[in-house]
Amino acid sequence: MPHETLAKHLFHWETQPMKWAMRLRVALYLAEALEYCTSKGRALYHDLNAYRIVFDDDANPRLSCFGLMKNSRDGRSYSTNLAFTPPEYLTTGRVTPESVIYSFGTLLLDLLSGKHIPPSQALDLIRDRNLQLLTDSCLEGQFSSVDRTEFVWLASRCLQEDPCERPNPRSLVTALISLQKKTMEPSHVLMGIQQGGNVAPLTRLGDACIRMDLTAVHEILENLAYKDDEGAATELSFHVWTKQMQDTLNAKKKGDVAFRHKEFITAIDYYTQFIDVGTMVSPTVYARRSLSHLMNDMPQEALNDAVQTQVISPVWHIAKYLQAVSLYALGREKEAQIAVKEGSVLEEKKHVT
Repeated sequence: MPHETLAKHLFHWETQPMKWAMRLRVALYLAEALEYCTSKGRALYHDLNAYRIVFDDDANPRLSCFGLMKNSRDGRSYSTNLAFTPPEYLTTGRVTPESVIYSFGTLLLDLLSGKHIPPSQALDLIRDRNLQLLTDSCLEGQFSSVDRTEFVWLASRCLQEDPCERPNPRSLVTALISLQKKTMEPSHVLMGIQQGGNVAPLTRLGDACIRMDLTAVHEILENLAYKDDEGAATELSFHVWTKQMQDTLNAKKKGDVAFRHKEFITAIDYYTQFIDVGTMVSPTVYARRSLSHLMNDMPQEALNDAVQTQVISPVWHIAKYLQAVSLYALGREKEAQIAVKEGSVLEEKKHVT
């Protein structure tokens, strides 16, 4: 496992902290691993902690086999190195499937806080609704308060004193999938690792695309104000000024107003009028229509516009980033990750030149 343990990336990072999307991914993969073990009759796992989770060649989190226990009649553990001991273990000395869920809850706290927090202290903070002290400051702005509340609620369920009140692995997987739908799966960049060398940190736009934060992408595109419609990429017709030309420009202006006010269906209509006339070609119009399609859950149309944006302006990084968002929305993650990398390279070249 070339990318070492979760503990290294969560507690002992050297370059950049682990992004929220990757932390959520770790939680989901771990829940799926526990569900798989349970289905195979290996529900007992001793001392579940951040050192037991390792990353493979593709930076996917994996549960190591070191903590797996053979199912015995009493489930007795002969080790005493539990990070935070489940209440029932203190009286019985046995590891049960419910004890494993308790340890999973402590790991959720590790992922949220970026450090070890005793469950009793965490539960006190949760009861006092002081979630800010539970949250790693490096995660600021990466998720909503609602998402954090849901994540904390899930951890608190796992830490219930009565083992019978703790969720099973299947319900954990379901809850985490629901959370992950709001936070798109990350590329290796979110973890700060990539085969073949280091990568530069993503810019705000690249990060927004990875997280599928369409609101942030909209803000960035809206503020571009056509300044990236470089002369070589914008072709104007110098025919005699006609009413048709005036109508074309008016359609673009009305589209921009609708785009600014987040009236995306209207924006699509006006931008389509502008494009269909064909007297002017603008990569920014295609880019804005692409995002408008995404806002209306039309990822294939968005991808088509993003590709056309690149045809008009081959070195414009916005085109690649929009392709990435569209591909993520279509479930084509590997292609999306490649598009993000290419967009990042183009953006870096632009700043260098």
